[in-house]
Amino acid sequence: MVLDTFGNRGNGTSNSAIQYAHELERQGHHVRLVGIGAPDYPARVHTIPLVSRVAAKQQMSFARADPSLFKRAFDGVDLVHIYEPFAFGRAALAVADGMGLPVTAGFHIQPENITYSAGPLRYVPGLDGAIYRLFRHWLYGGIRHIHVPTLLTADLLRAHGYRSCLHVISNGYQPRFDPGDRYEAKRTPPFSDRPVHIVASGRLASEKDHATLIRALSRCRHRDRVRLTIAGTGPLERRLKAQAARELDGPVSIGFHPNETMPQLLRTADLLVHPSIADLESVSVLEGMACGAVPIIAQSKLSAAGQFALTPHSLFPVGQADVLASRIDWWIDHPDLMVSWSKGYADFTRDHYSIAASVRAFVGMERQALADFRP
Repeated sequence: MVLDTFGNRGNGTSNSAIQYAHELERQGHHVRLVGIGAPDYPARVHTIPLVSRVAAKQQMSFARADPSLFKRAFDGVDLVHIYEPFAFGRAALAVADGMGLPVTAGFHIQPENITYSAGPLRYVPGLDGAIYRLFRHWLYGGIRHIHVPTLLTADLLRAHGYRSCLHVISNGYQPRFDPGDRYEAKRTPPFSDRPVHIVASGRLASEKDHATLIRALSRCRHRDRVRLTIAGTGPLERRLKAQAARELDGPVSIGFHPNETMPQLLRTADLLVHPSIADLESVSVLEGMACGAVPIIAQSKLSAAGQFALTPHSLFPVGQADVLASRIDWWIDHPDLMVSWSKGYADFTRDHYSIAASVRAFVGMERQALADFRP
């Protein structure tokens, strides 16, 4: 499994890759990780002026391509899976091809996420499409079997001319994300003796649109009863903290939470708000639902997260703070329904999005790639 960096589980792609690797091993397969922070096949960091600085704020690093590293790692393997279309992944593809090995890939970097972090460049007409074409030219056009996390991802790739066999497989979530003691009597609303805890989780970047959540909370009838936590890190951290200080009176926490502490945080959440504009899946929503937090998710043509909503009260039009405020107020006005939907979401997530089921489907894709391979 080739990925630029495995070293920081605050990055969603890195976290998903590590989860897949652990589950593959648990199911009896043998996995070698190749990239920055990999235990046996670590890569060196490749610094790109300006770009690396922006990427670091998103918990990303770029690995230096090293053919000798790839040759050592790939010696004796059945198949190579590449996560990203950057220089490290492209070099891995070239070495694997030279060694006569089958290669699959995953599409986890949404071009819209890149352009939303590009400042004024995001308004250049056709830039998103150009990046889709560039990714196809760099890596995906030469690979037959590609893992995509949602049907939205598959539709976007088809619309941009991708002709590979696309396998829709959720990234899944780990079983340590569960409700814990949420349904004991001491944890049930109404919220007579504690604030309503609202949590958002994701990079503090413009496309995640946490600014809309803060505006919405400032317009809620129940704003004085709310405690807000935004778990993440990114380039907008200072700006979001300043906005929250101006617009909100209740307790607010904005900043990074280690992945190992996230289940405990999410078990304390009553509502999980996901205002993101662009998402290929959003495992953070799955993790919140699995812990029993009731989601309120932005409906966006560039985000697949809305597929997780089980009731219209869990959806709002992307960017519309007034509608989001009304959704938050509705759930606070109906605490008994919040309790019942909390358990419904937790059960639904457990039954449909476990990491074990996702990895079994992933192995099926790999076996198909092996069967189709002609050196």
